Amino acid sequence: MSVHLSHPDVVKRLKRANGHLAKTIEMIEEARPCVDIAQQLQAVVAAIGNAKKVLIQDHIDHCLEETLGNLDRSTKETLNEFKEITRYL
Repeated sequence: MSVHLSHPDVVKRLKRANGHLAKTIEMIEEARPCVDIAQQLQAVVAAIGNAKKVLIQDHIDHCLEETLGNLDRSTKETLNEFKEITRYL
């Protein structure tokens, strides 16, 4: 297993999500307004989603291309389109 350049960024994003989640739990225990709790939960979801996107893009950019090796122009274009559409995950 190798560590990629994006892994520190993924860890940072997951730690941010963990902080948001801890705050959400605290807010529930304090009986804070539901709208505030929902907003905090959205921050958790966004932080995890962003970490996932970075990890997937890194895998495609490095692992997949490395495994496939040299590609002809048509296949390379198809791979680039695939990489582009995964940004919408």
